Amino acid sequence: MPDTIWLPDLDRFEGPKYLALTHALRDAVRSGALAKGDRLPPVRDLAWRLGMTPGTVARAYQIVTQEGILEAVVGRGTFVAATRPKFGADQALLVESVGIFARPKGDDPGLIDLRSPQLPDIGQNAAIAAVLGRLAAAGDFDYLGYPGLKRDGPLRAAYAEWLADRDLGAIGGDDIVLTQGGQNAIGLALQCCLKGPRPQVLLEELAYPGFRHAARLNRAEVVPVALDPQGLSPAALDEACRRSGARIVCVTTEAQNPTTMRMPVGRRLEIVAVARHHDLQIIEDDCYSVGQASAPALRALAPERTWHVTSISKSLAAGLRFGAIVCPSAQGEYARLAAQHSYFGLARPIVDLMLALFTSGEAARLRDAAQAVQERRLELALNALGTFDIAWQKGLAFVWLKLPQGWRASTFMREAESAGVLVRSADEYALVDAHAPNAVRIAIDGRSPEPAFVRALDAMALLLRNPPGDLPV
Repeated sequence: MPDTIWLPDLDRFEGPKYLALTHALRDAVRSGALAKGDRLPPVRDLAWRLGMTPGTVARAYQIVTQEGILEAVVGRGTFVAATRPKFGADQALLVESVGIFARPKGDDPGLIDLRSPQLPDIGQNAAIAAVLGRLAAAGDFDYLGYPGLKRDGPLRAAYAEWLADRDLGAIGGDDIVLTQGGQNAIGLALQCCLKGPRPQVLLEELAYPGFRHAARLNRAEVVPVALDPQGLSPAALDEACRRSGARIVCVTTEAQNPTTMRMPVGRRLEIVAVARHHDLQIIEDDCYSVGQASAPALRALAPERTWHVTSISKSLAAGLRFGAIVCPSAQGEYARLAAQHSYFGLARPIVDLMLALFTSGEAARLRDAAQAVQERRLELALNALGTFDIAWQKGLAFVWLKLPQGWRASTFMREAESAGVLVRSADEYALVDAHAPNAVRIAIDGRSPEPAFVRALDAMALLLRNPPGDLPV
C-alpha cells in the first residue's frame, strides 16, 4: 500500500509544532481527508516536507496513536485506525484459559499455548480451600466495613518477610502498599508519579505490553529507550531524558521481559546515576523474578526514587490477584492513600487468606513445589531447543529465541500454530517506532501434561531445522 500524500497546513493551529500536527491529524481524520486504512507518510518523510525534526512528527504520531485514531504496525507503517478517539484499553492483556489447555475460545483444543507462563497445579487450590475453611470455621472475621489504611498492617509486614531473599534495602511493612496484582501495582505507581496534562513515560524499547497499556490509561505518552546486551542503555536513557523531559522510567533488572537479560550491578549503578541527574522516578518490575536475586535491586541502590513492583502471580497463584509496591523511602503512606482513592484497599477475605498462607509457611511450600516443576519444564525446553540461539535464566518461566536464517517471526508463528503451538512474536513487545528483532518468546507451560509440552517443543524444533524455502518479498 503506497503512503498517502498528505501535507497539512499547520498555520491554522496554535501551540508547539507537535501539538499543531496532532490537531491537524485529528482534523484530517474527522473531515475525511485521511480515511480509515490510509497509510501515513513515514516520520522522516513528513518531517522533511514540513521542515521539522523527525522527533516532533514521531511525538504527534504517538499521541494520536495512543488515542486510537492511528495504528502503528511494526515493519509496515502507521495507518488511520478510526475516525474518532478511543478511550481506555483497546486490547486484552491475556487470553482466557479453557480447561487444561490455555487457548482462545473457539480454537482447536489441541493447541498448546506457550504465549503466557502457566503455573503447575501442585495443590494450590486445595491449600487455599483449606485456609478458607479454617477461617469460616473460626468465624473470627468482620467483612461488613471497608478496608482501612492500617488493617492490612500484619500482611504488609509478612510480605516484607516474604521478600527477604532479595536485596531491596532496609524495608518493612510501612514501605509497602498492597495491590491487586502486578498490573494494578504498575498503574498505581504511575498514578503516584505522573504529573501534568501530557506526561511521558520512558520504557525499554522491548518491554512487557502492560507498561504501555498502563501508561495509556493514565493519559501518558511512551518513549522507547534502547537496550544493549546489559539491559537499558544509560546513554540512551540520558538522551531520552534530554529530548523528552520525561520524569519516570520503567525498567526490569532481574528478568527482562522478553529478552531474559539480567542487568549487572555496574549497569544498575549507571542507571541510578542518570536517574538522579535528571530527577527520574523509577518503576522496577520484579514480577517474573524467582529465587534469590543476583545483585542489589534498584530499590536498594536508589531507595529515594524507586517503586519496586512485585506479585505472586508467577510463583504461587495468578487468580488471587495479589501483589505489592515496595515504595520509595517514606512514601508508603502516600501510596496507600492513593490506593484507597483508587480501590479502597484489598478485599478483607484476600487479606486474611494471604496472611494465613504466609505465616503458616504454606505459601513458601507451594512456591518451592511449583518452582521445581517449572525448572523441570525449563530443562525440557533447553533439551529440545538448546542448539538454537536461545536466551534463558534458571528459574525463569520463559525463553527468548532468535530465529535462524530463513525464518521471519510472523511466518514462524503461523507455522507453529499450524503445528499446534502458540508463541509470542517480538513485535508484541516493541514500542511504536522501536526496532523488533526477528525473535519469539516461548513461555514455560507447567499446566499441560508433560508429554503434550514435549510434543510442542519437538514441533517447534522441527520447524526451526526446516525453514521455508521462499520468503514473501
